[in-house]
Amino acid sequence: MTDPQTVPAPSGTQHSISYGEQHVTVTEVGAALREYTVGGRDVVVPFGVDEVNPVFNGAVLLPWPNRLRDGVYQADGVTYTLPLTEPARGTALHGLAAWERWGLVDRTDVSVTLGLDVVPQPGYPFQLTAQITYGLSDGGLSVTLATTNVGAGTAPYGAGFHPWLSTGGAALDDCVVRLDAATRVTIDERLLPTGTEPVAGPFDMREPVGMAGRDLDDAFVDVLRDDDGLAWIRLTGTDGRTAAVWMDDSMDVWQACSGDHVGEEYHRMGLAAEPMTCYADAFATGDRLVRLSPGDTHRVRWGITLLDERRA
Repeated sequence: MTDPQTVPAPSGTQHSISYGEQHVTVTEVGAALREYTVGGRDVVVPFGVDEVNPVFNGAVLLPWPNRLRDGVYQADGVTYTLPLTEPARGTALHGLAAWERWGLVDRTDVSVTLGLDVVPQPGYPFQLTAQITYGLSDGGLSVTLATTNVGAGTAPYGAGFHPWLSTGGAALDDCVVRLDAATRVTIDERLLPTGTEPVAGPFDMREPVGMAGRDLDDAFVDVLRDDDGLAWIRLTGTDGRTAAVWMDDSMDVWQACSGDHVGEEYHRMGLAAEPMTCYADAFATGDRLVRLSPGDTHRVRWGITLLDERRA
């Protein structure tokens, strides 16, 4: 019989870093951002060390983010089929990395780097190696991902990330959201893309608006950037503090999910603010798809911070 105290955490080894009042834990399994707090206030919705990651919390999504219709795509004239990891919608969801063990590459008090080899398999016979670095500074948490094609063929590729912004203990309905994008990707009942349209009504969040009654599981493009070239999603709680995700120009798609259609335990627990290189079904449509040649490396950068609107 296994001693319960020796059973490893479902998410593997826990890698913790700190800087001042900021504390981060990244997991071995999925290289997921399990928790990020500033002065004891959650910036992202955490999950327990004894829990299986419930709703892709803080997950790294590669070699594709979001959904692939029927798990089928073509590359260089060859048709490939991936397992349907979202059976209810008949899609292959969120890539191949979220449930793999990432190895420790480097660690300091304020940063940690993990690596993963994506091995060829029948549905994705391409060979990649990825390294992700989480680093803390005065500006908050920054994340960089570098993925290299170490195989012989050109690999279809996309990347995304799945932090759930915390409400700071408030009900999501009582929070305020701002999302920097001018165009929404329209979707069908399987949440697969059908086209695009200018943001309007509940999807226009270019200025701060309340989350009450706002049901989101949508991608947005034509992102708006500040003077530093960053696009943002911000969620302000009733405490006047704002959990905010930014992405630089290495990514140009947002996905926002309010959690209305996840399990009851996680219903509207926060706002998933997902920076991505492409939106759903990119392997099939080719829209914003990266074609990673042998030896080439693709890099992205994004981050999270906690803003105090009371002092703004």
